[in-house]
Amino acid sequence: MREMAEQTGLVDAVSAALADTYQGRWLHAPGRVFCDLAVAVADGADAISGISVLTDRQDLHGPVASMPTTWRVLDRVDPAHLDEVRGARAVARAAAWAAGAGPDLDAELCLDFDATITIAHSEKENAAATWKKTFGFHPLLCFLDRPEVAGGEALAGLLRPGNAGSNTAADHITVLDLALAALPEQARPRLGDPTGPRLLARSDSAGATHAFAAACRDRGVGFSFGFPVDWRIQTIVDAIPEPCWHPAICTDGDLRDGAWVAEATGLVDLSGWPDGARLILRKERPHPGAQLSFADADGMRITATLTDTPPGVVPGQAAGLELRHRQHARVEDRIREAKATGLRNLPCRAFNENAAWLEVVLTAVDLVCWTQQIGFADQPELARCEIATFRYRVLHVAARLTRTSRQTWLRIDKTWRWAVQIAEGFHRLRTAFT
Repeated sequence: MREMAEQTGLVDAVSAALADTYQGRWLHAPGRVFCDLAVAVADGADAISGISVLTDRQDLHGPVASMPTTWRVLDRVDPAHLDEVRGARAVARAAAWAAGAGPDLDAELCLDFDATITIAHSEKENAAATWKKTFGFHPLLCFLDRPEVAGGEALAGLLRPGNAGSNTAADHITVLDLALAALPEQARPRLGDPTGPRLLARSDSAGATHAFAAACRDRGVGFSFGFPVDWRIQTIVDAIPEPCWHPAICTDGDLRDGAWVAEATGLVDLSGWPDGARLILRKERPHPGAQLSFADADGMRITATLTDTPPGVVPGQAAGLELRHRQHARVEDRIREAKATGLRNLPCRAFNENAAWLEVVLTAVDLVCWTQQIGFADQPELARCEIATFRYRVLHVAARLTRTSRQTWLRIDKTWRWAVQIAEGFHRLRTAFT
């Protein structure tokens, strides 16, 4: 992954972004320090001191900055330079996608928005009580849905105090703009061009605000939001005739037993939403032992989806739209993977340092994604595995450095099950950027 950071230009781009924070020459380039910390985080570090894992093996990694030097680099990332670091990540993403790590741009790109709570166990700037009666931060994240990678691809994140609201439209709009800026130019929406890439913003009911929907429409991005289920929805469910309910479908296209969907666009006042908004209802028999809420009707679990996708775009009609929105649940796995890659802890006291740490975590998630896509695309057991498994199978393999005939060799234990795949992965990575 250190080679990935170099080959994509991430090291040089971050160094250029932070160059004006130095008065003289540096011993360790800030981009190198930033990327080394991201690699350490991907390798399992959950604090700045984790970079010592690389420092202790300079025979393998070369000169690596110390923990105090790494902390000073994070401290240099103020809000203005944070935007430049984000721009550096966008440059690296474009290079990685050009080398083969990108998704299919002919298909719809789904931007999944969700917030999570990061608990603070000590006094930190802007840490506050959360709605879950804990104490810490409430960052809002956006992942590009990549079903072929367990951790997805991290586009943007906004660090917020713990008491930040879940359905704050301004924060969702900010993260949307950051996510679009993080995409390569050829993947961004083009207003008025039907042949351009199709993007969809997916969120649970926290993102279902008029302002966020309007912002998506203004930027040429479709939306699919969870719609709050209240007494109006209950009344509609009772009023929809039974023949209007159609079986829900599964990801493999089979019918889902015990679940039905129906379109209720004309039964609810959607005048406050952008033109073309559609409301899709779903009712399902709850799983054994599940408790119903007051919003459920006749023993059925009721959920609702609001989208502006026109008819005929998604196969399966209303059932297809509901299935597509239900796949937003994958963002929970992305967040779980990110928490296993440094997001579980914000280690610094200053807010700007923790915001920089969040950017390091998102960079680590991207480096893992790109490495899996380029180096192991034909090995599903390595390309699709979660970060803990990827560390065990690839990053922590036993090997030995030898030097003969003025050449340095990395000799991987040949009895390791994935030794051949790891060696081929190195060659593919270097060939992809040649």
